Amino acid sequence: MLDIASGRLLASHRLDEAARTLAAPGSTLKPLALYALVRAGRWNPAHRVACDRQLVVAGHRLACTHPPAPPFDAQQALTWSCNNYFAAVARSLEPGELGHLLRPTGLLGPTGLAGKDSLEAVAEFREPNSPDAEELALLGVDGVRVTPLELATAYRWLALELAAHSDSDASQVVRAGLEDSASFGMAGQASLGGVAVLGKTGTAEGVASSRTHGWFVGLAPAQNPQVVIVVFLPEGRGADAAHVAGELLANAPINANRKRP
Repeated sequence: MLDIASGRLLASHRLDEAARTLAAPGSTLKPLALYALVRAGRWNPAHRVACDRQLVVAGHRLACTHPPAPPFDAQQALTWSCNNYFAAVARSLEPGELGHLLRPTGLLGPTGLAGKDSLEAVAEFREPNSPDAEELALLGVDGVRVTPLELATAYRWLALELAAHSDSDASQVVRAGLEDSASFGMAGQASLGGVAVLGKTGTAEGVASSRTHGWFVGLAPAQNPQVVIVVFLPEGRGADAAHVAGELLANAPINANRKRP
């Protein structure tokens, strides 16, 4: 758990392990890429993409698990974590653009959160060199592995951006999508503890195993985010990580009325 205002680490479990663990981020990349692209005028959030819930990219089966629905716009696609929508987003990228979008977030570099004496791992990122690789990278499946600390840092960046540019289309779309995701969408388990949160789940397979690992990254409380919470489960799915986050947030001393400096 990371304080948004100061960047200070507030709480942790197995911090040394979190500093050394590299894993594919799955769908947790979607809000970061979407915000950056909409903010730069590179993607129209009103654009709709139809989803038949089937997607195979370079042998990876990435079928969507959301209910059948009409074509999604950006907010709805984020709420339901639609892989077909974000595969279309990936196909709009120029060569080298994904790394350019992600580096300012702090996702791809050391954070220092584990202390100066810690052997902190650094993200592995391979710039996509084909349309398939572009899709797999933006979907957080292949070509990128990050630590939980790097993901916390990136979502702190996102929280600060949402606050600083609250009236922008990028902020409004991403904020609404994350709020709906953690309310009734794919990350809905995170709100079961009674704390409203902006959040995103991620599920991906390991490099040497077909077993999935699960992520949840959230900003809480939703009305006035003070903290970033990251849950990483070495075995499980994003929904499982969201459930853990909901239990943690239910017991966290968070004051929704406190103002950030």
